[in-house]
Amino acid sequence: MKAIISNLMFSVIFVVGCKDTPKETTIALNSSPEETTIKLNPNKDAYFGNLHVHTSWSFDGYTNGSVTTPDDAYRWAKGEAIPGGGGGGDLQIKVPLDWYAVSDHAEYMGVFKKMEDPESPFSKLPIAKRITSDDASESFAAFAEVLDGMNKGVPQDELTDADLAKSLWKEIIAIGDKHNEPGKFTTFSAFEWTSAPNNRNLHRVVLFGDNSNIPSLPYSVFDSAKPEDLWVYMENARTKGATLLAVPHNGNASDGMMFELVDSEDNAITKAYSETRMRNEPLYEITQIKGTSEVHPDLSPNDEFANFELWDYTLSAITERPKNRKGSYLREAYKDGLKLDSKGAGNPFKYGVIGDSDTHNSASSIEEDNYTGKFGMENNPEHRLEGIPGNKEASNQQIREFSSGGLAGVWAEANTRESIFEALKRKETFGTSGPRMKVRFFGGYSYTEDLLGQNNWLKTAYESGVPMGSDLKLSNGKAPSFVIHAVKEADGANLDRIQVIKGWLDVNGKTHEKIYNVAMSDGRTADSNGNVVAVGNTVDIKNASYTNDIGAAELKTVWTDPDFNSEQYAFYYVRVLEIPTPRWSTYDAKTLGIEPRKDLPVSIQERAWSSPIWYKPN
Repeated sequence: MKAIISNLMFSVIFVVGCKDTPKETTIALNSSPEETTIKLNPNKDAYFGNLHVHTSWSFDGYTNGSVTTPDDAYRWAKGEAIPGGGGGGDLQIKVPLDWYAVSDHAEYMGVFKKMEDPESPFSKLPIAKRITSDDASESFAAFAEVLDGMNKGVPQDELTDADLAKSLWKEIIAIGDKHNEPGKFTTFSAFEWTSAPNNRNLHRVVLFGDNSNIPSLPYSVFDSAKPEDLWVYMENARTKGATLLAVPHNGNASDGMMFELVDSEDNAITKAYSETRMRNEPLYEITQIKGTSEVHPDLSPNDEFANFELWDYTLSAITERPKNRKGSYLREAYKDGLKLDSKGAGNPFKYGVIGDSDTHNSASSIEEDNYTGKFGMENNPEHRLEGIPGNKEASNQQIREFSSGGLAGVWAEANTRESIFEALKRKETFGTSGPRMKVRFFGGYSYTEDLLGQNNWLKTAYESGVPMGSDLKLSNGKAPSFVIHAVKEADGANLDRIQVIKGWLDVNGKTHEKIYNVAMSDGRTADSNGNVVAVGNTVDIKNASYTNDIGAAELKTVWTDPDFNSEQYAFYYVRVLEIPTPRWSTYDAKTLGIEPRKDLPVSIQERAWSSPIWYKPN
């Protein structure tokens, strides 16, 4: 039954480091039985985690074979093995994460899983016997009724009892608190608001900075499918003492709706709208299991690296393709934001970036050689590559084109809720497609070319400029310089290059973009047109392996914009590329002893993206 359910709309698809040693300060946290002292690094450290994580407590996780709970999710992130289901083995990350947030769907959160527990009041609901029936046709029919109502925004009354829903929300908060270890491992309370008009993805994760004054219920699509109404919920929660922010998901599946130039009522964007949007959702998920939405070749034909892990579907379980590239990809939205800002409407797309997962099996399987799929039924390499029995081939192909998921990197003073949440709010963040490479990015007007050779370069970078996610001050005609530093993942692949992506608005109101190759490995330099020869490829396809005979462990530079015009609105962000490595599907093919599929890439160039730095001429 659970494999068959995957053909319904709301199942498969519904859905840089440094050597500085700054002066440290400490804070004491009262804990039982001992007092814990947390060291604060004013120059900040990189902490990696995920906030887009589902378990069997999400309706589509449950229907697609997830057997794990929120408690399992936190145990996995801390390095423990958890059951995987799907005919595969346990799930276990090779290197634990620093922080994690379970964000199950607000709609029917935990209801179906609780129906299996005879002690739970949910097991006493009339529909529970049908949902948990051993008769696949009966359980299928019951789920179909529920999911059809969700598609129409109509809740099933017996599944939306407010008191029961409040008890489940409290339980999720308590589970996260149990696993929170300040200074060692951080958890956050979160939920997903699941708006998908006509199968177009407008989902957001709502993340709480701490567990004080959290609303008694999450906000669901049954309350409203409009982002503006979600922001009202958030503003109201803030007035009552809550700290929270939202993160929109992969716009590539929104068919142009994520970054539309009108609001939900088709009204022109105003400055008030832009300010409200940015106050409530400062970050964007640039990559996840359902692909990467930085850029598309149709929008940026001169970007040789634009064709990266593109998942070109809507949220329908059939092969419905998006028709609108514009409004779906972040770089184009960045450019549109400059244009709106220049017209006095503010910038509604001034997003910092993170990478994330969207796992529905508790485990954000970010490691290509340790990939276990999005859903429980995919925890089996044969299912991932050759198809899930009972699934339509269209859904199987979408599963094959899933990515391994990404990571959110934050530069924070300590591994605590307060420090990490503040880093998220101020957008001192970067996203990766999975590896834990570290990226620093600063902008200013007084950086010297030899800065990165100085012992105190990081302190100077902060004091003399601004970090990623910030605004540059007016230039007085001087071109800005940027300090960029990238370090590969420990025991991971070497780095190929650092690129700066610039977008700007000319005097005629037309937007432009340009990619600068600013630091390359292996002694390579850019030619007169700015192009750089490929780094090479050491991937052994048969053995699903690679070597670090090419590339560099570290790349760094101080780069000054040679085309700066102080009268033009502009943004800059950094993209760091690794050397080619095997894709998860190539590792799976080796495990199965078969040739890699010809409709999938055999190797990929993993990457990281910084949050931008913006320049405004007035």
